[in-house]
Amino acid sequence: MRNMTIITEILLLGIPSLQQYKFLTFSLFLVIYCVTIWGNLLIISLVVHSKNLHSPMYIFLTQLSVCDILVATDIVPNMLYVVFNDGGLISLLGCITQYLIFCTSVTSECLLLTVMSYDRYLAICNPLHYNAIMSHMFSFKLVLMCWVLSFLLLLSQAIPSFNLWFCGPHVIDHFFCDFFPLIELSCSDTYAFQMETKLLSIPIVIMPFLIIFISYSYIIFTILRIPSLTGRRKAFSTCSSHLVVVSIYYGTITSIYSVPTKENPQSLSKLLSLLYTVVTPIINPIIYSFRNKDIHKAIDIFIKNISLSKTR
Repeated sequence: MRNMTIITEILLLGIPSLQQYKFLTFSLFLVIYCVTIWGNLLIISLVVHSKNLHSPMYIFLTQLSVCDILVATDIVPNMLYVVFNDGGLISLLGCITQYLIFCTSVTSECLLLTVMSYDRYLAICNPLHYNAIMSHMFSFKLVLMCWVLSFLLLLSQAIPSFNLWFCGPHVIDHFFCDFFPLIELSCSDTYAFQMETKLLSIPIVIMPFLIIFISYSYIIFTILRIPSLTGRRKAFSTCSSHLVVVSIYYGTITSIYSVPTKENPQSLSKLLSLLYTVVTPIINPIIYSFRNKDIHKAIDIFIKNISLSKTR
């Protein structure tokens, strides 16, 4: 290793196919990022200040908004720089840090979506015992568990990541530092690191997905047993938003990471990456608030309070 030149910077190529539309692309991503931050901060503010939203479901929703803000802030600002400059340099330390923050947010989101599915399972399949089981203390413990597990994953990935050697090439054909592009640049033996990452995907991605699948199997079976059409619609409306978010999120994650890199065209990988790093964080608050009467009511009260404070 002493005779090899150790690289200290990574060149991100971004999205070369959109270079001729870079001003339009830059403006679009900038608007999406601003709306993402505003929408998720609005969700957090509404839940914090509205007593009607002080329930476990909305507590989990605020944490999901924190994850969306985290992943958007980790990816989009640097992506804007890369898009505007037709590629951009990022330090090796910054590249690894971006990947680790991304890992943390993905882990947290997977675990929170699992906890939210369990919450909906209790609310629909076991409503009489819901308040006794899903207390505020228990919901806070679940949230804490999600973040602690995410932090432990961060540590397990950080140690081998910072021990990797990078001696060239220094070019990543992507708009952020993802796992596979970063590993391909390393001149170290990454077999153990890749095996560790694959094993970690079992409790972080596969098991949560199975829990969500089983929860919704029971939920759908329970809803179909409700005799009235109105009752079925009301029950399904309480979990439809979460089901849509889970489908989009796990659909893109599975598509990009379950297919081998060589069989997954780079343009398709970038498109799928855009879905869960840029698009999903902005649509989550929209989906959860679109037909949610509690949030609509909280927004009305929030606007009225602002109007009253201005008149004073």
